[in-house]
Amino acid sequence: MDLKSRSRKRLDSPTFDLGFPPQLFLLIISIFLGLSQPRSPKGKRKGQERSGPLAPGPHQVPLDLVSRVKPYARMEEYERNLEEMVAQLRNSSELAKSKCEVNLQLWMSNKRSLSPWGYSINHDPSRIPADLPEARCLCLGCVNPFTMQEDRSMVSVPVFSQVPVRRRLCPPPPRTGPCRQRAVMETIAVGCTCIF
Repeated sequence: MDLKSRSRKRLDSPTFDLGFPPQLFLLIISIFLGLSQPRSPKGKRKGQERSGPLAPGPHQVPLDLVSRVKPYARMEEYERNLEEMVAQLRNSSELAKSKCEVNLQLWMSNKRSLSPWGYSINHDPSRIPADLPEARCLCLGCVNPFTMQEDRSMVSVPVFSQVPVRRRLCPPPPRTGPCRQRAVMETIAVGCTCIF
């Protein structure tokens, strides 16, 4: 018996006759074994599980203090960023421009879009911040990428998002008293997109 016939006989024996190649059998077994292994939660490495919050050391801030301070600092920073955006908008010529065109020379994505948009200032005195930058579509249609002209077979529509603001809640005019504030989510346009 030569080597070829010996190896053929081994593969043709009843122990390997499963109706599919042995490589596929090994793949199925390895997948099955892999799925049966216990998995640790996503994003955690072995040995890094903690039973609870760590006690604050001399250089660590207690966790409850961080949770009390961080959201306020973030909201303050968020409102400051919005005020800066509104100030930049007031100081630029952005408010005057309302032309439906794509300017590929500009780095601003709102002017390079096939549905370009500009910004206006949404003013509400009972809101903190009172002024928010809000997108407005510059085209009724969309800019055709081949001709760079407006194509009215498509429509530019605003994209809306919810932003956190605070509302001033003051008593009605006959009554006097301090105003309260309540955090709410307000829907504003943040950009424009093309639809058919």
